[in-house]
Amino acid sequence: MSTETTPLDRIVSPARRELWYRSYRRFAAQPMSLLGLGIVSIIALLAVFAPIIAPYPQHAGVFTDFQSAYQPPSVSHPFGTDSVGRDVLSRVLFGYRLSLMLAVVVLGIGVPIGVVLGLAAGYLGGWVDTVIMRVTDTFLALPPLVLALAIASAFEPTLEIAMFAIASLWWTWYARLTRGLATSQRSEEYVQAAELSGAGPLHVMFREILPNCLSPLLVKVTLDAGIVILTGASLSFIGLGVQPPRPGLGTMVAGGTEYLPGQWWISIFPGLSIFVLVLGFNMLGDGLRDLFDVEVEQ
Repeated sequence: MSTETTPLDRIVSPARRELWYRSYRRFAAQPMSLLGLGIVSIIALLAVFAPIIAPYPQHAGVFTDFQSAYQPPSVSHPFGTDSVGRDVLSRVLFGYRLSLMLAVVVLGIGVPIGVVLGLAAGYLGGWVDTVIMRVTDTFLALPPLVLALAIASAFEPTLEIAMFAIASLWWTWYARLTRGLATSQRSEEYVQAAELSGAGPLHVMFREILPNCLSPLLVKVTLDAGIVILTGASLSFIGLGVQPPRPGLGTMVAGGTEYLPGQWWISIFPGLSIFVLVLGFNMLGDGLRDLFDVEVEQ
């Protein structure tokens, strides 16, 4: 008797599929986690398709219509219009694009750098560990927002400079987290077996230790995405991030504060948009943390 195997069976073993299914059941049993995943997914889709979904996509750039200025929320303008007649909803959708881009770029730069340095410090130890961790501690001794402000204020304020300013300090937490994980894994039997078989340091670090560190790293990336977005919005709020007329959410909140409380919608809706996006990432990260049963440093 022969048993037929499907292409999926040859790629993924039944045991692995069963593990994935149990993990999905555990994740799906947490309503707040599903809500966070739904929020993040919907906002990501809105950001990607903003040019199609936005009722007035031209309002995301240089546009003025003073006859339509200061209109309160209505059917034609659900979030109202700002001081120059631009649709706030359209600008919020494009603002989501910039916020998510900021998170992707900052974490795309900071996470690999921190992980590589942390693996080297945790596995190699000795003077390598001492040098890397002393540099990391130096950066960690400085308040993150203050260091980002110092870097951003030294250059012409743009979104790109804000990305660089935040990424320049974000690798430190991943270096420390990965170093702790690598140190705890260094004495495990599978690492010793790889070393006895002749595997080099790079193979052991990236092929043996790193896969066993992915769960805590994934949880921290998800939680940090919201913090990065909030930090970027803070820089934009004080004029060191996204510059008008680009629709940065922090910039929109700052621009609408002078019209409070009369034209409250100009500032309140962008602020609520930041809150919802950050909340979605936090709920998703908490769900993943419970799913993998790990603890990460905040």
